[in-house]
Amino acid sequence: MSDSSDRAAPEIFTPSGLNRLVRDLLEDALPMGVWIEGELSNVARPSSGHIYFTLKDANAQVRCAMFRMAASRLRFRPVDGMHVLMRAKVGLYEARGEFQLVADHMEPAGEGALQREFEQLKARLGAEGLFDNERKRPLPAFPRRIGVITSPSGAAIRDVLSVLGRRLGLAEVDVLPVPVQGREAPPAIAAMVKRAAMSGRYDVLLVTRGGGSLEDLWAFNDEQVARAIHASEVPVVSAVGHEVDFTIADFVADLRAATPSAAAELLVPDGADLSRNLDRLRQRMATLVTRRLQSVAQRTDHLHARLNSQRPQARLARDAQRLDALRRRLHTTMTQSNALRQARLGKLQARLGAQHPRQRLAPVQQRIAALRQRLAISMARRIERDRLRLQQQGRTLHAVSPLATLERGYAIVFDQRDAIVRRADDVAVGERVRVMLAEGDLRLVRDE
Repeated sequence: MSDSSDRAAPEIFTPSGLNRLVRDLLEDALPMGVWIEGELSNVARPSSGHIYFTLKDANAQVRCAMFRMAASRLRFRPVDGMHVLMRAKVGLYEARGEFQLVADHMEPAGEGALQREFEQLKARLGAEGLFDNERKRPLPAFPRRIGVITSPSGAAIRDVLSVLGRRLGLAEVDVLPVPVQGREAPPAIAAMVKRAAMSGRYDVLLVTRGGGSLEDLWAFNDEQVARAIHASEVPVVSAVGHEVDFTIADFVADLRAATPSAAAELLVPDGADLSRNLDRLRQRMATLVTRRLQSVAQRTDHLHARLNSQRPQARLARDAQRLDALRRRLHTTMTQSNALRQARLGKLQARLGAQHPRQRLAPVQQRIAALRQRLAISMARRIERDRLRLQQQGRTLHAVSPLATLERGYAIVFDQRDAIVRRADDVAVGERVRVMLAEGDLRLVRDE
């Protein structure tokens, strides 16, 4: 028997050290994370943006967390009871020693998940008003061209074409091919609805496919398909699946049909019914025309009898006599009027002769001659008076003129600048001056 001192001393852990060791072992054993499926419970969303919940099945449960960055990428709102598929890292919450999963991806799982996603989208689009009855438009009574958006190889298009051909073969039908199942189906359906509505070619559009599971019909529960139908300026009929199937496209369309065949019956009227209606209208029109003709004939007979009772020949004779009397009265009135006008015309001609310009020309000529004579005398007197006045003013002007002063023996002296010399000091010795006399000038030089 060996001594106890030979045994190795046991490693002693603290709770935090033990939890850290277990955490490292778990993370090392499952470094890439695991995929796990279960039911959500105790879902909590604090203000931090993280999500805390429990994932359970019939026999066990595990605490989970999804931090804010990963939670912001979710396309749905996790709630208690939802069945989900999750990718998470396995770890340990050291502070409490609790085994937990930290999720970085989560998606609904199975049929229940699709149904819940369907209900969430339906509630959101309904709140936006995409399903309101006020915006739904009536279908045209007689569409000339119909666009059918569906798979060209499915049973739905065969049913639609068969019913349309049987009921009324006048409408043109264009098959607008799209995939109706799979990931590429929703964008293709939405794009075709937009393109067909904008083309201006169609009076109505039919979006349809045959029956199937919820997954098979899921392309018609897509939000972009719903918004394309809502934005269409052309009325849209939706007929997806069987009578019990409802899709988002059914709710947003202007009209929902239970099946593709029922949609075809709603799109065009029945030719046999139209023929019967036309026959009824034709019979009704014939009856109305007959009654109208009978009424007109009765009224014509009544007017004929009334005309005979009033003896139109006698009225015509009286009117002829009255017309003759009026004709004679008109002739007499016109004769008298012409006589009065002739008399008035004679008076006016006599007055015109008395006022003729020739009668007044001689007095006017005499007056003109007298005025001409008076004008000549007046002008002669005026000219004489002006001549005498001019002579007087000339003598007065000459008396004060410098030339008159020069004629009396005076002279005017100018220096070399033609300025008048008034003093002898204004002229220097040897400077030339000009002396202006009454007749002629003298050039002189001043000496000492």
